Amino acid sequence: MPATGQKETWTRSFLKGIRIVAAAAVFVALLLFITQHPQLSEAWNKFFNSLVYSALIGLPCALVLNAIGYRYTDRFPRLIVLMNIGALLAIATAGSFAGAFVLERAGFFTRGHYWDEIHSSLPICIVITLAFGISISSYETMRHRLQNATLELRTRQVEQERANKLLVEARLSSLESRIHPHFLFNTLNSIASLIPSDPKRAEATVGKLASLLRFSLNAGNSSLVPLEQEVKIVREYLEIESTRFGTRLRYQILVPREFGSIKVPPLALETLVENSVKHVVAQRTEGASIQVTGSVLDGSLRLEVIDDGPGFSLAAISPEHGLGNLAARLQFLFEDRGRLDVTRDGAKTIARISLPVESASPPSRCL
Repeated sequence: MPATGQKETWTRSFLKGIRIVAAAAVFVALLLFITQHPQLSEAWNKFFNSLVYSALIGLPCALVLNAIGYRYTDRFPRLIVLMNIGALLAIATAGSFAGAFVLERAGFFTRGHYWDEIHSSLPICIVITLAFGISISSYETMRHRLQNATLELRTRQVEQERANKLLVEARLSSLESRIHPHFLFNTLNSIASLIPSDPKRAEATVGKLASLLRFSLNAGNSSLVPLEQEVKIVREYLEIESTRFGTRLRYQILVPREFGSIKVPPLALETLVENSVKHVVAQRTEGASIQVTGSVLDGSLRLEVIDDGPGFSLAAISPEHGLGNLAARLQFLFEDRGRLDVTRDGAKTIARISLPVESASPPSRCL
């Protein structure tokens, strides 16, 4: 239970205890009054006897049960009932002895009959204490668990909403890059230049552009997509860009076909590839080589985009950037099991996505 909820529960119980103490104070005043007026009826004596036992047993039970529930409900959920029963029995027994002592000193029964009073009151006190105490503690335990379940559900809903927001932002960011005037103009110019010399390739490029835009629009419908679809979009994106850059863009996709059914966040791998194209290939006259690989190690899928660019640091990436958004999405979807890393290996820059996978067959062919 969160610290704030625990504090509020403890505060309410403490205030409840204060009210019980105030009622006990009123009882003491009446007790003093009755001791000074012994002519009151026997019925009043029995009534005040019950008040004595109620005050000496009820108040400690309320405080002890609240303390046990506060400290041990989450730590020992299976033992909490036995702990409550043990506490109730101990308090009922101690309260009976204390109540008989107070009543004897106050003159409610003849001195020398202390053990007779204990013998008659103890069984009744134990039965009543167990009945009320177990009922109240069971109710409070159920209420506590219901509050925890409700809070956990709300937390998950908030996290899911935030993950969906990040996914939508990634989709919009990707879509914006697709419909960016420079991208569209360059792609359309490439298509136009292909029409006279290679009309089939021009037609294929139009189809790839439509597929890329469609996937970007539909990415928000699911938080995960098969890796096979993601690799297909990456390939189409690279083929579209190759019509613009020609031999300056050299790429290779080495993702085993057996990994095609593994679920990955949409536009995750594509974001890494796009980053390499925009910041390495487009910025150098000699272009760059991009290699996309996939492997499974110790139950974790590793997707890598390797280029021969100068590299960069994730620490310098803002959360609004495509890579920053991707890192946040991996954290929300997979917690500590999903992450984005950027490392250098000689003259190569490696951007790696790691995320959990249930199982995968040994690789044979590539997607």
